[in-house]
Amino acid sequence: MAVGHCSNVEPSISQNIFDEEIQIANGNTTVNSPLQPSIEEHTPAEELFCYEKHTGSETLDKGYLEYGCSHYRRRCRIRAPCCKEIFDCHHCHNEAKNDISTDQKLRHDVPRHLIEKVICSFCDTEQEVRQVCFNCGICMGKYYCGVCKLFDDDISKEQYHCNGCGICRIGGSKNFFHCNKCGCCFSSVLKNSHPCVERAMHQDCPVCFEYLFESRNDVVALACGHTIHKMCLEEMQEHHRYSCPICSKSVCDMSKVWEKFDLEIAATPMPPSLENKTVSLSPNLHKHVLKSTDDTLYMIWQVWILCNDCGSKSEVKYHVIAQKCVECKSYNTRQTR
Repeated sequence: MAVGHCSNVEPSISQNIFDEEIQIANGNTTVNSPLQPSIEEHTPAEELFCYEKHTGSETLDKGYLEYGCSHYRRRCRIRAPCCKEIFDCHHCHNEAKNDISTDQKLRHDVPRHLIEKVICSFCDTEQEVRQVCFNCGICMGKYYCGVCKLFDDDISKEQYHCNGCGICRIGGSKNFFHCNKCGCCFSSVLKNSHPCVERAMHQDCPVCFEYLFESRNDVVALACGHTIHKMCLEEMQEHHRYSCPICSKSVCDMSKVWEKFDLEIAATPMPPSLENKTVSLSPNLHKHVLKSTDDTLYMIWQVWILCNDCGSKSEVKYHVIAQKCVECKSYNTRQTR
């Protein structure tokens, strides 16, 4: 699965402050790169389509879309080079061999690039990896990649092989490009302002911990450059979480939300017990003491904050709801001392 981008995010403030959801005007946090894909990058010599190679043959289409598993519609199975067992595809092998009931010492993934034998689902003939069965003459997969040993009859996915990634991806090579620094394919709409994060996809999803590089689920790139499953990001939004789980930067334009915070803070003055206090302060707080005309001591509580969005540090007046960054006006801050 190639990487898309995070867009149309609608943040809402936590229920203890507001119940309404706030529509974000410019929530398109795209990730772009100046790198351009080459034709060779996405079109290896081993990537062939049966309907392009062989036309007018009824034999090739026998059993079309009638065989396969939950992962692929295909007319062959594989013999795993690691354990010599037969499976419908490499995902079926990995799910079976990494099941929780399997001894942990015996768990493993199939080295799919090393697969040498396939079994035709139509005639059960075991043979060297090839696209057309040498015994019955059917096409074992309309999409075929000799590098990844991948077969698939469902070509609506627009599969393509990326030499940079070293694996096959879906979505069409014309719609994606490979970033060498990030080490993965990104949507072509992300070419102009890509904040490169080295090997951004070669990590687990920060929410569900599935390895993103080979994930079959949609992956999006956040404005900070980090990647996450689209489904996991949507789940975060449902729980009113709009910051990157890795670096804590906002995942979209939150300006409308910060305006709501301004109104809420203006309507919520600090309680008198915190404005006129004479006891010793917390180690995380310090005081500025001002003497009024009637010799009364007033405490103005101050805190140091770090902004997660712009990275600036500042000293601001403490408030029970949130602290605002003086540089970028963001409330996505954390108290440091």
